Amino acid sequence: MTWMRWAPAMEQALYDPERGFYRRPEGPAGHFRTSVHASPGFARAVARLLLEVDEALGRPEELALVDVGAGRGELLAGVLAELPAGVLARLRPYGVEIADRPAGLTSTALWTDELPRGLTGLLFANEWLDNVPLDAGEVDGDGVLRYVEVDTATGGQRLGGPVSAADAAWAERWWPVAEPGEAVEFGGPRDAAWARAVAGLERGLAVAVDYGHTAGRRPPFGTYTGFRDGREVAPVPDGSCDVTAHVALDSAAVPGLHSLWTTQREALRALGVNGGGPPLALASTDPAGYLRALSGAGEAAELTDPSGLGGFGWLVQSVRMPPLEILARAESL
Repeated sequence: MTWMRWAPAMEQALYDPERGFYRRPEGPAGHFRTSVHASPGFARAVARLLLEVDEALGRPEELALVDVGAGRGELLAGVLAELPAGVLARLRPYGVEIADRPAGLTSTALWTDELPRGLTGLLFANEWLDNVPLDAGEVDGDGVLRYVEVDTATGGQRLGGPVSAADAAWAERWWPVAEPGEAVEFGGPRDAAWARAVAGLERGLAVAVDYGHTAGRRPPFGTYTGFRDGREVAPVPDGSCDVTAHVALDSAAVPGLHSLWTTQREALRALGVNGGGPPLALASTDPAGYLRALSGAGEAAELTDPSGLGGFGWLVQSVRMPPLEILARAESL
């Protein structure tokens, strides 16, 4: 057995150069469906969001689109396919990812493992923060908050040493626990990762999309889980599966910026994604069009299902630009 705290165990399991899950050639799509894979409607919605940002910024000479945790470039390619020529001529797309550049990605896109800086535009991180490694803690029988350790071979867990002053302070501020058995997942590394990403924008909009929670709605038990071959599995940090944990979206928000927390259901509806079916009359006048519209409605329904993808949280932060009116209609998380 090899016992480690969750943060180094996740780091090794996901990003180890030799056997990390995100180094595997099949990519994330080989193991789980994200909104990007569920429907091209998601990329269309992000493209509309980019156009709204472009308008709010006064159509800058160079407009950036930064896809953080870009996987194999699926979202980036989907958004580019939806943009008008005039915007594409000013667009500078970035894919931020540790994996190699995917074949077929447009030559105009910069593929990098470093967060870019000094940009004006839209930074979009879809299911990125949930893979930023973090530690977990639990209150023992004496009321002491201790780190949770995990066996990297089996996924078994046990209590380790007392937590650091920094993690104790984070928990007191964002996720207070006191009773024996109460658990916390320390979001400090994710807060820092998001702050670094947002700092790359001189002006623009930063959006983080993830399964998440805010104060008053913290999960009572740990949220670590795994995904392999399209199924949810036990989170064994051995490199054979994805290992994720939900995100404390309120703690991640960079202070001093206008912030909105909403659900994917609300955000996508505001951006024109509607799960309603086409009128039945269309079936007789345009059968092929009816079938296309029906398929699109089914995909939209999946994207906005509150018990599935629609339940994702969106953290939206404005950097030196006015809040977007189109998202102001979205209800708070």
